[in-house]
Amino acid sequence: MASVTRREAREQAFALVFEMIFNDAPVEELIQGAQLCRDLAIDPYAVKAASLVREHREELDGVIDRFSSKWKVNRLPKVTVSILRLAVCEMTYIEGIPVGAVINEAVELAKKYGGDEDPAYVNGVLGGYARSREAVPGKGGEPQIG
Repeated sequence: MASVTRREAREQAFALVFEMIFNDAPVEELIQGAQLCRDLAIDPYAVKAASLVREHREELDGVIDRFSSKWKVNRLPKVTVSILRLAVCEMTYIEGIPVGAVINEAVELAKKYGGDEDPAYVNGVLGGYARSREAVPGKGGEPQIG
């Protein structure tokens, strides 16, 4: 398989997370369907991230609801929900990725796939979550879900 950049892998993960909204199949089935339609190699990072989103969707939605100033998850556009689920998942469950990079990539996905207000909205929700994680004494950026 040709090597992909983290940005490309994240975009693959976003597509899988978005597809999960419409199809409750396991991630592996979603990948098989995508590969049947086109010659596509899915990066292992994308599989890992999408699987973690599927596994922790309720907790991720709780974080999004807590840091969303306007809308709850069920009222947000599906693209925005997918971007936020993926980014909160990366910030919470995947070690070794700088929070700033996650936020920046999420904003870029919102610019590419979302509406005009989505980049600022995504930045605000993720920035609030990142600040809450930094503000917990002794937690060193550990997940603050709940």
